Amino acid sequence: MIHKIVLAMLMFTCIATPAQNREKGQKVLVAYFSHSGNTRTVATEIAKAVGADLFEIVPQKDYPTDYNSLLDVAKREINAGQHPALKNRVRDFDSYDVVFVGSPNWWSTVAPPVASFLTGYDFNGKTIIPFMTHGGGGFGHAIADLKKLCPGARFLDGLSMRDSSTGNCRTIVDKWLQKLDLLK
Repeated sequence: MIHKIVLAMLMFTCIATPAQNREKGQKVLVAYFSHSGNTRTVATEIAKAVGADLFEIVPQKDYPTDYNSLLDVAKREINAGQHPALKNRVRDFDSYDVVFVGSPNWWSTVAPPVASFLTGYDFNGKTIIPFMTHGGGGFGHAIADLKKLCPGARFLDGLSMRDSSTGNCRTIVDKWLQKLDLLK
C-alpha cells in the first residue's frame, strides 16, 4: 500500500513538477532575432520545452534579403558598434529572472539587433542562456561579447546549432536543456 502511494506521488511529481526554473518561481523569457527563420525555429522549441514566454527582437529597419547585401550591412554595423533601433519592447521585463537570448552568427558575434536588445534593458542579477544558429562558425566570440554587454548577468552554457540542424532540432534542444536541468 505504501509503495503504491509513494509510486503515485512520484508519478504525480514527474508529471506536475515543472522545470527547475519554475520550482524556484522564476519567470523565463526566450528573446531572439532571426533573419532567415533558423533562430526562430530553435527559439520556438526552447520556449515550448521550458514553458517560457517568447519575444521576437525586430529592428525598425529591415535587413536586405539578398545574402551578399546582408553581409555587407551586418559587417558595417558590427565594425561600427552600431545598435539599430528596435520596433518593440518586452512588457514587464523586470519580472523575468532567466532570459534565453538567440541570434544568428553574424561575423562571429551576435546580430546587431540582439546587441540593441541587450543594451536596452538591465540584466544585472538575471541569468542569460545564449543560443546561436550558424553555418559553421559556432559561437565565434559571441559569448565574450555578450558578457561585455551584460557584465552583471549570470551566464549558463549556451547552445550553438548549425543551420542545417534546425529543421529537426527538438532532440538537440531537449538534450541541452536536460544538461542545464531546465527541461519541463
